[in-house]
Amino acid sequence: MKIFEIREMSNEEITTRIAEEEKNLVDLRFQHELKNLTNTAKIKLVRHDIAKMRTVLKERETEAKKSAQENN
Repeated sequence: MKIFEIREMSNEEITTRIAEEEKNLVDLRFQHELKNLTNTAKIKLVRHDIAKMRTVLKERETEAKKSAQENN
């Protein structure tokens, strides 16, 4: 998932997507332990996608705080 795709999403969409990806990550780790996962690079990609989504949420949060402080 590209960062510009994440930035186009709303906060609610991002949080639901993070929850889905975390469940997916648990499943991938479980498959990896059982030796059923053939492409182990998927684990890294999912982790990076989660990090990107959390980063965008944090950017929006700090931007909102900054604009609230400027208004006061």
